[in-house]
Amino acid sequence: MDSNAEQGARLLFFSGGTALGAVATALTRFTHNAVHVITTFDSGGSSATLRQAFHMPAVGDVRARIMALADVTVNGNPELVALFGHRLPMDTPPSGLRTELAALAQGQHRLIRAVPDPLRQIVMAHLKDFQVQMPEDLDLAGASIGNLVLTAGYLAHAHQLEPVATIFSKLVQALGVVRPVVNDDAHLCVELENGERIIGQHRFTGKTAHRISSPIKNMWLTRSLDDPAPITLCIRPRLAELIRQADLICYPVGSFYSSVLANLLPQGVSEAIHAAPCPKVFIPNLGTDPELFGLSVQNQVERLLAMSKEVRSAGEGDAHKATHGALDALLVDSDATRYPGGIPQRWLAAQGIRVYRLPLVVTPPFLDAERVCTALLKIAGRK
Repeated sequence: MDSNAEQGARLLFFSGGTALGAVATALTRFTHNAVHVITTFDSGGSSATLRQAFHMPAVGDVRARIMALADVTVNGNPELVALFGHRLPMDTPPSGLRTELAALAQGQHRLIRAVPDPLRQIVMAHLKDFQVQMPEDLDLAGASIGNLVLTAGYLAHAHQLEPVATIFSKLVQALGVVRPVVNDDAHLCVELENGERIIGQHRFTGKTAHRISSPIKNMWLTRSLDDPAPITLCIRPRLAELIRQADLICYPVGSFYSSVLANLLPQGVSEAIHAAPCPKVFIPNLGTDPELFGLSVQNQVERLLAMSKEVRSAGEGDAHKATHGALDALLVDSDATRYPGGIPQRWLAAQGIRVYRLPLVVTPPFLDAERVCTALLKIAGRK
């Protein structure tokens, strides 16, 4: 680990899901100041069950990123990471699932026994609170223990996810900052080029049986899975400040719409990005992303720029008035054939976007996490 990591660069990532997990963990060797802005709009899996029961944002991606940043050299943290990553069985009757949850809450389960005090007592208290508040008919099959704990914290903190993320980051001495993009209960809605509208991330991301049959044309936030009416959400001033103060802003690999661009939807994000004088870098996907149906790298850059260009007018005297762009560079592997449509070098140059070509791939189609970290730190001028 870099001895200067505590004073390391403030790299800020707009992401969600698991695609950036390895890079996030590797980055802790170089800096403890990276900021991870995480989407909270997941509407599938066990997150959907919790969201329906408590009318809350999705906590799964926030939990996963905190665990990816946990300092596993600290006594008790590896055991806590294992506990938070544990899922209740999918094939056990409801009574058996409640029995296992009760064993965890009472400190009788092997995973909770392995966690030392006071961490164990804190987790047990949250699980007991969850037991009290969960509906009798709640389906616990496949539930992540970490998600249940964070949900209990969310309910105990006036339905605010940000303070819960901060508290649990401190518990595991997370070597970085994790912030939900918003605290609100909202969903993603997309319109395809064929005119079809789809509400709910799980219905268009392609990770289940649902796969889009036409490119995504537009995306917005909505209040429920039954109503496509757009809503406006705003980020908190603290998050806007973190964005403006970043040494580098990165739109990384991950589900292009639901994990990366979704972070740009709340009001205040684009304004803060444009106000930040740091480099802004896009890392296109190498693997197959079903959300990128029919989109080349040039198309992706066009969509990114389009979603971030509508910067609201700053009030008179506003010290944070937008003066900078939303994208300065692409970081790509040396082999351009790995990307759909290749890398449009001339077109990008015409947009004022620089291309950094480096050998980033060791085992296709996966990026080498350490090489990505080193490249981003160099672009930020901190390596």
